[in-house]
Amino acid sequence: MTAPEPGTGDDRTGAGRIAAALTDETAGPARRAHLLGRLAGQLARGLRRGPRALLSGLADAVTDVVPHLPIRDAATLRRHHPELSGDALAARLVRNAANVTAGIGVAGGGIAAVEWAVPPTLLATPVLLGAETVAVVAVEVKLIGELHAVYGVPLPRALAPRTVALVQAWAGRRGFNPLAPGLGTGAVLGAAARDQLRAQLLRRFGRSLSTLAPLLAGAAVGGYLNHKATLALGRQVRDDLRRRAVSPAPGPADRP
Repeated sequence: MTAPEPGTGDDRTGAGRIAAALTDETAGPARRAHLLGRLAGQLARGLRRGPRALLSGLADAVTDVVPHLPIRDAATLRRHHPELSGDALAARLVRNAANVTAGIGVAGGGIAAVEWAVPPTLLATPVLLGAETVAVVAVEVKLIGELHAVYGVPLPRALAPRTVALVQAWAGRRGFNPLAPGLGTGAVLGAAARDQLRAQLLRRFGRSLSTLAPLLAGAAVGGYLNHKATLALGRQVRDDLRRRAVSPAPGPADRP
């Protein structure tokens, strides 16, 4: 039986489900390109309001997507990677996430190449780049949530505060710190955190412009830059969490 196609609900719910599907490590190039095109369609209404509203639209889209991400807890991670624990498991998760964002960059670059050959409309280009940006951030937020599980650093249990915590962690490029000033409390993203989120999204969106290089060269460049950026983010968050680690339940490699 074929699994139901994600993204059949309203715009926000549909975008969240599609972005969650794009975090799948086993998805192939054709599947990623298909999902990225669907995500662009879901986000189009919000991202076509003009350049001044673009970053706010991306920030809203990221916040809407996070609750749908399939973030694994420590027990699930040990079940999926029984031979790894601690730093070795964290390194594997970072590497896998970087491979996924590279694949998304290749998919986005490939779509952009086809659009250039068509050629694209003026509206399609920012929407596609916005969709790629949201997809990459979704993968990285999922990674951050799982790194917290690896190192035993707790996140809020309730969905809304947990979403805020993960968005703060991604924007700050570090583990979640509930005592950090000016970042908001509970289920509300503070002004400082929202400004930080927009700044990081602007950097990532600008990096996605590389996928508009002529023809398929954009796919290769976009994949490389995404891979490099996710590796750097993962290492920063991992190093921060390692300093605050609460020893999790041992995996097989830790047992005598």
